[in-house]
Amino acid sequence: MTDWDGRGLPPVAARRVHRAAENGVWTSLLSTPAAAGLRVAGLEPVGEVMGSMVQQMSVTGASCGMYGPGFGGPGFVTVNRTGFDAYAEALRRGYATAMDRLGQEAGAIGADGVVGIDLTTAPVGNGVVEFTALGTAVRARSAARPGRLFTTALPGQDVAKLMGAGWLPAALVFGVAVAVRHDDWQTRAQASWGAGNTEVGGYTQLLVHTRAEARSRFTRHVRQTGADGAIVSSMPLRMWSIEPSENHRDHVAESLVFGTAVARFAPAPTAARSLTFLPLRQNDSRSRS
Repeated sequence: MTDWDGRGLPPVAARRVHRAAENGVWTSLLSTPAAAGLRVAGLEPVGEVMGSMVQQMSVTGASCGMYGPGFGGPGFVTVNRTGFDAYAEALRRGYATAMDRLGQEAGAIGADGVVGIDLTTAPVGNGVVEFTALGTAVRARSAARPGRLFTTALPGQDVAKLMGAGWLPAALVFGVAVAVRHDDWQTRAQASWGAGNTEVGGYTQLLVHTRAEARSRFTRHVRQTGADGAIVSSMPLRMWSIEPSENHRDHVAESLVFGTAVARFAPAPTAARSLTFLPLRQNDSRSRS
């Protein structure tokens, strides 16, 4: 196995680029509709590209959810990120690094963009997680080329529709937020088996807060690209419990928002006008012999 210092393309990716340059054969992850749509839009596949990063993910040092007035009683319990900022930042770094390495490989084979990107995580074991970005690199057939590499989770046929409407995918963007809330007496009572069908207000507060924070970070990421807007592709959300001390239970929520920042590059084409057809003959329902 070749040593690698983490800079530039990984050796395996560099070999993929070299093989593609030698034989000129490309592979893709495109479906038939995606490949056909891209061709109509003036794009052709160059090859499948990948970015990967393996990272230790730990919540060591995470503190418990904070109490408000009435510690242990009917007080207000706040949602906070204390102790989980490092974990959230590790998530952002993992996704960003995988995307950066995917972009490097796409640039090395002369691509103008990458479509249909699947950005995922997979546990490796012992708190270690692999972040993977996998997509199909494409190149414009025309002389007019994008000024920078574009990335998108949208499939090829959706990219073609966007471009036909005067929009260009700019970048795959994401927002990540992690927060914690203490299970106070009221939350425990509402979540107990005997509570019946009732809202667990503490969990609602935690999830709403975390999702809003993720969306806010997603919006900031869109602004950083200079795009006009974004198309959200997925909003995964999960919640789990932790026990930072004996008989003391908190709940942690993790919210992710993934999407594609889009920019206007041409005026929208005029929508086709519908035509009304009026029959010039009277409706004759009689049977013909």
